[in-house]
Amino acid sequence: MALAARDSTSGSFWPSVALLAASLISGAVVTRAQAQTAPAPTPAAASAAATADLLKQRAQELEAAREAQKRAAELQDKLKADLAAIGEDRTKLNQQLIDIAAKVRAVETKISDAEARLVPLDARESQIRQSLDQRRGEIGEVLAALQRAGRRAPPALLVRPEDALKSLRAAILLGAVVPDLRERAERLATDLGELIAVRKTIAAERDQLAADRSAMTTDQTRLAALVDERQRKQSSVEKDIETERSRALTLSRQVDSLTGLIAKMEQDLKSAAKAAAAAGQKGAPMANLAALKDPGRLSPAIAFASAKGMLGFPVNGTKIRDFGRPDGVGGVERGISLAARPGAQVTTPCDGWVVYAGPFRSYGQLLILNAGGGYHVLIAGMERISVNIGQFVLTGEPVATMGSTSQVASILAASATQPILYIEFRKDGTPIDPGPWWAANEGEKVRG
Repeated sequence: MALAARDSTSGSFWPSVALLAASLISGAVVTRAQAQTAPAPTPAAASAAATADLLKQRAQELEAAREAQKRAAELQDKLKADLAAIGEDRTKLNQQLIDIAAKVRAVETKISDAEARLVPLDARESQIRQSLDQRRGEIGEVLAALQRAGRRAPPALLVRPEDALKSLRAAILLGAVVPDLRERAERLATDLGELIAVRKTIAAERDQLAADRSAMTTDQTRLAALVDERQRKQSSVEKDIETERSRALTLSRQVDSLTGLIAKMEQDLKSAAKAAAAAGQKGAPMANLAALKDPGRLSPAIAFASAKGMLGFPVNGTKIRDFGRPDGVGGVERGISLAARPGAQVTTPCDGWVVYAGPFRSYGQLLILNAGGGYHVLIAGMERISVNIGQFVLTGEPVATMGSTSQVASILAASATQPILYIEFRKDGTPIDPGPWWAANEGEKVRG
């Protein structure tokens, strides 16, 4: 009767225990059984099997390489066709540059978000696994006790009092233990269920991450081809562009400050002087939002002074230093610094003319835009700049790419393992707080 009572209180507990037992010990039992019954392979058989596996792996790698080569050739053919379709249409080329650059930056954001979501998921998976591993011995003991109890015959009704008392005591003890076992099993089942769910989520996130990375690689290849085409057209217009670039580097070595560099470039360099003159022309529209949709424009659609609260960061990243804060060496920050992804795409925050593009002092690769109205935008810390002095660039147009580490000497020591983009706004040569110009959210940014 006592055992009957025990069975009725356990309910569906026994099937749960069986399932738990199967999930926890079946792998180990099968492995041991296979190890005991399977004959040991001969050295020759083992060598043949290893050779076959190696050949199979090489065949798979060769097939994957061929498939990748085929996709690359198809992409190149498509790019050639697209460039041929663009022809000499500057408007169409600019629009494609802006659209693909925006797509690349959007995928960069998705990748960063996915990587951030994977961190706590990986940590939770590790935590659950450790918890289960720590309870593995206890679970084994409980399952063994339940298995022995299940094989024991029911107590006889007509026995000596001593035997009846022992059976009664055992039944009472087991009846007290079963609810505890059920509770433990339920906790274990909950953990196992969560582990399965977490692993499925991680697998889905990693699959999406791989797809996003593949898509970004394709888009980056396309963007590089469009940038090369843009610069080829620019070079055909500016026949002496290499001479101008060499002169710019020479001039940059003759000055010690950014203010001096800007003045020297716009005074002595033909293409930079032309850009400065264009930027200084009167009659520029104060706020022509419709003109932002024209990728063929040759002057800013919005006067820089009127663009407050409308500009987006040049790169996806996290602000690590702000304007006016102590710089750690006795001064204050004259701009802002953004921690970015390695190889991240850099785009222009506004329309403007390139008056300098190249290395300068401790800034690494430096890009200076004349935004008109006495305003200049300085961007530093990139690994490679893809525009030339004298070019007019549009909001959102790709102009540079980040490297894998910081290029700006002033923040190299603090963030040597992560690329940092430095941005500075100047009005009539004086650094100003760029804060009022940044859009509060994605929907408020101006777009080309």
